[in-house]
Formats: sequence, C-alpha cells, structure tokens
Amino acid sequence: MEIKSKTSRFFHFPVTKIILGLVAVASSTLLMQFGSEALLKQIQLNEDLEKLIVAILASSAALATYYFLFKFYEKRKIEELSTSHFLRNSVTGLLTGFLFLSIVILIMYFGKAYTIISVNPVSFLLPALALGISSGIFEEILFRGILFRITEEKLGSIWALVISSSFFGIAHLGNPNSTLFSAIAITIEAGFLLGAAYIYSRNLWLPIFIHFAWNFSEGGIYGAIISGSGLEKSLINSKINGPELLTGGEFGPENSLQALILGLVVGILFLWIAYKQNKLVKPFWKLQRVEKLNGTVIPNS
Repeated sequence: MEIKSKTSRFFHFPVTKIILGLVAVASSTLLMQFGSEALLKQIQLNEDLEKLIVAILASSAALATYYFLFKFYEKRKIEELSTSHFLRNSVTGLLTGFLFLSIVILIMYFGKAYTIISVNPVSFLLPALALGISSGIFEEILFRGILFRITEEKLGSIWALVISSSFFGIAHLGNPNSTLFSAIAITIEAGFLLGAAYIYSRNLWLPIFIHFAWNFSEGGIYGAIISGSGLEKSLINSKINGPELLTGGEFGPENSLQALILGLVVGILFLWIAYKQNKLVKPFWKLQRVEKLNGTVIPNS
C-alpha cells in the first residue's frame, strides 16, 4: 500500500506530469509528422498543399494526445479544450493576433521602414497557413496547456505566468538570428500575452488562435520574418529597412520596440480583466493560510 502511495505521488508530482506531458505530445506529433510526410511523398502532391496536410495531421495528433492523456491521467473533463465558447474565442483570437501584427507593421510603415513591392496570388498564403496551424496548436499545448496549467495548480497564476513565459522566451533563443533582447521581447510580448489570454478565457482556443493569426499575418500576409526565419512565399512582397528597434532587424518585427510595448499592454489588459473576474489562482501557500484561518487545514498531495 505504501509503495502504491509513493508511486501515485511520484506520477502526480507536477514536474513529473509536465515532463510526461511534454514527451507524450512531442513524440506523437513528430511521429505523425514524419509518417504523414513519408506517405504523402508517394502521392506526389503540390509541396505547399503537402505541408498544409502534414501540419493539420500533426496538430490533430498533438490535440488528441493532450486530450486523452490528461483525461486518463488526471481523471477529469478537459475543459480547456471545450468548444462551448469556441466561436467567441476563435474570433477574439484571430482579431487580436491580426490587429497586433497590423499595428506593428503600420508603425514600421509610417516610420518609412516598410514598403510594399508587389502583391502575390492568394495561393501564396498556403505555407503561412501550415506554419500558423502547427505552431499555434503545438506550442500552445506545450507552453500553456502543460507547462503553465500544471505549474499554476501549485504556484498560482502569477508564478506560472512568469515561469512559462520565461521558458517560452528561452526556447526561442535556438531560433536563427536570436539575441538576448529578442528572447526578452518574446517572453514579454508573446509568452506573457498568451498566458494572460489563457487565464482570461480558461480555454486554450483563445491563445491558439492569437498565436495562429500572429504568425499567419506576420509571415503570410505582410511578408516579414517570423522569429528569425522567413517564408519563401507570402501575399505581400515587402522591403523592410530601418532602425532595428523599429524593424526588429534579422529576427523580425517581434524584436521591435513597438511589438514589445504593445504585447505588454494587451497582456496586462487580459490579466486585469481576469483579475476583475476572479480568475487568478492563488499559490498553495496562500491557500493553506486561508484554510488555517478557517480552521481546516488540507495537506497538499
């Protein structure tokens, strides 16, 4: 009985749950990606269409793995993937991500750092669509669904936000042309904003659609570099040239000052609304203090 209890505590320890969740989702996603790529090579589809199908299949594997793993693991309903407010979350997310990047690019345009050279056919959006789907779903499941959510259960919303946002920024240090400033910018404008959006909605669909619209708009519509890497095709052929604080330099507009400030403002807005709606979770030591004051101390598992 004691061995069973120790085993149960080990597998329900937050760090264990995070590691197992990350490994399971990453493994299933990669297996689906490599498997579908190998299968589609035999069919010889258009390369852009092939990448889109692979992105959809790999993202579906990530969603399914997360859903069934934690439904079994934590024995609960997976409310964070509930579709009860899907329309509201998807529309809010799409508008937030698109308007965010549009404002960032508009500031570059008025600063004479962004020039439209030509406009391509709509089919040139396919690579950005594939990237937006895969990065939006995969990264949000890892960083908000697993890392943030499980950390929040013990350390509360604020510490979980700090930790998950920091790891999100650090993860982007491996991208081409990254710098310390770009990692800090990603931590604040993206990690903080997306985490705050999750707290506000208590649903992964909102940050997923923000993330999707962000990458899709940045690389697919405006033809800018996304986190250090550019797409070969985009709707707009653009020329970006100007001060690095305005353009983001070789890392792209996410490395610009206006993106950092705007991301911080939008993130604070989401967090403030969540606070007003009493959606912030207190850390376990504050909950224990309340329980002691009420005369009922419930030890943490």
